Amino acid sequence: MRPDSPSPLVPFLVACAGIATYSSMDVLMKGLSIGIGAYNAVLWRTMAGSVLSGLVYFAARPARPDAATMRIHAWRSLFVTGMALGFFWALARLPMAEAIALAFVAPLLALYMAAIFLGERIGRRSIAASLLGFAGVLVIVAGKLGDGGHDTQALWAVGAVFLSAVCYAYNLILARRQAKMAGPAEIAFYQNLFVALFLSLAAPWFAAIPAAAHAAPIVGAALLAILSLLLLSWAYARAEAQILATTEYTGFLWAMLFGWFFYAEPVTLPTIAGALLIVVACLIVTRKTPRKDPVEPAAA
Repeated sequence: MRPDSPSPLVPFLVACAGIATYSSMDVLMKGLSIGIGAYNAVLWRTMAGSVLSGLVYFAARPARPDAATMRIHAWRSLFVTGMALGFFWALARLPMAEAIALAFVAPLLALYMAAIFLGERIGRRSIAASLLGFAGVLVIVAGKLGDGGHDTQALWAVGAVFLSAVCYAYNLILARRQAKMAGPAEIAFYQNLFVALFLSLAAPWFAAIPAAAHAAPIVGAALLAILSLLLLSWAYARAEAQILATTEYTGFLWAMLFGWFFYAEPVTLPTIAGALLIVVACLIVTRKTPRKDPVEPAAA
């Protein structure tokens, strides 16, 4: 079991870098999900990720994980599979900033799941930060959905994001336990491998060979996903989930920028106002002093 960092600032900044990297991957995955569908986008990305992360992982000649560690690798990957399919299906039908904003219910849920599943005590600053960040999300959602101008498919996409957020919230909790039991390279390899295996079960019905033009985005998305997972795994091994969960809110800032730059998606005043509330929430939570680590190995 790895001890926590004496200061939450460095893990917090590393987690922010991981979220920025993941947001860059979203740009490629949005295009792939539009072009070949969410299922094939996630399937081929994780297959490529299994090969690339495997090269890094096995180069160090690691010891074989024990049964408990393999169980949590597989268990978390199951939730990652559901999370990814729901989110990328919705991302093909919603603006990036809107999809990310709706997904921000996940850190709020994770904050309280951390108390239930990890035994973490929720401090007042963490509660205030989560509520302030959630208020920012509400401002954004009110601006995006309040005009009633969305079609039926977009409303289904909103529902898919919320279901994805539930999986993501529990995924954040599992990330904390998993990071205490395994190194970042091991986590990156087995997560890609198990997600690819889970998705392969439906391959006879849904899989399709992507065109050559999709090869570069698939490999690029896999590399960015691996880098993000390495950074986040390192951070979650060294700081409490209730601190790092709030870094998820910074993903909106990247989604707003990337959506505007790559897909000409407009940035509205409610979007900017909500983003400011989210940034303030992140600044509040970094001031929290971590307590003695209460985490025990998962019996998943």
